[in-house]
Parts: sequence; C-alpha cells; structure tokens
Amino acid sequence: MSFLKNGWFCFELAAEIVCEELPNDICAFTISSSGKRCLLETYATKNNAVEYQCRTSEVVVEKMADYIETDACVKACGVDRNSVGISSDALLEPQFTAKLCSPACYQNCPNIVDLYFNLAAGEGNTLITINACI
Repeated sequence: MSFLKNGWFCFELAAEIVCEELPNDICAFTISSSGKRCLLETYATKNNAVEYQCRTSEVVVEKMADYIETDACVKACGVDRNSVGISSDALLEPQFTAKLCSPACYQNCPNIVDLYFNLAAGEGNTLITINACI
C-alpha cells in the first residue's frame, strides 16, 4: 500500500516494494522487498512511441531490501533517477567517479556504492583498480 505525502510516495511498513508498481521517477536505485534491484526499461508502444516502465532485475542485493534511495544520495553520488538499465559506463567518466568517491557519497550511500562496486567487480575490476576511489 502506498500513498502520496508532500509529493513523495511513502510505503507503509506492511507493504512490499514491488518494482512493477513503482512510479518511474523513483524506480532506479530502489531495492525491492525480494532484495532485487529495480531498473527502468524502455519499450515501444503500438504507435512506435517510447515508454518507460519499472521492472525487477535479476540482480540481488545482499543484506538490503525494501529500500528507496534518497534524493540526498542521488545528488551526492551524481546518479540519475532516469537512468535506463544498469551499466558500468559511468565509471569511465572522471566527474562521475569523483562524486561516487566523495565522502558524501562513499561514506553515506551504501546502496549506490555497492551497485557500482559490484558492476566494476563483474568486469574484473574494483573501484580502486580503475583509480576511482583511491
């Protein structure tokens, strides 16, 4: 069960976070009740228009579930809630890695740091070996 309060969707404690039920503007960087990451995807409509939808990925987050990333962390880490899919491309951009490794992000936003740490690890790197957070 969700409700709108002061422009924010609030989820009651008994409610589950289901990616497919989230509004697109809070989809990215959310972790569902099942512990899987939500991701924003595009699809073509019958009119060939592009629409967005929130979907459950197969990426499981250990030790975290029922989590919607804060606006403060989105800003501190330099990520975009309108990001489609999950990609490590941003790790190649020095401006992004500077924000990701800043104390405001690295020390306070474990969800986002974990995501990019695991993306780097999936490619055989760490945030340190790609000179991101040294």
